[in-house]
Amino acid sequence: MEISEVRVKLVSNKDDRLKAFCSITMDNEFVVRDIKVIEGTKGYFVAMPSRKMSDHCEKCGGKNHLRAKYCNNCGTALKENRARKDFKGRMKLHADIAHPINSECRKRIQARVISAFKEELEKSKQPGYKPVEMDEPDEDVPEIVS
Repeated sequence: MEISEVRVKLVSNKDDRLKAFCSITMDNEFVVRDIKVIEGTKGYFVAMPSRKMSDHCEKCGGKNHLRAKYCNNCGTALKENRARKDFKGRMKLHADIAHPINSECRKRIQARVISAFKEELEKSKQPGYKPVEMDEPDEDVPEIVS
């Protein structure tokens, strides 16, 4: 698998650990969007796209994210600590949508994304800098009209 393109959209909030959103194209055929570059205590790292985990209200069956205190549907108070714990004992609040299967692939993706992020950061310091447009439609994919 070759990473054929990386797009980086810098995040301007200086106080936040989130530094950028990225998309990668693999083999000029497959795109993964919403990869995050986060500043950690040991430097930058990549977080793969994820979704909030949810469960259902015991009273009405309404769907709620695991940190919700009250049901979005009926307002009933929900039990605390409804999330499963991971192997380190931390609550599992998010699930990856797409992720590498092995550490070698993760390292390749992270190295390429962090490199592209640093390049974009340098470009952003130049006069006349224009940020990358992340949501441009692909030219060769027909639009679906309903």
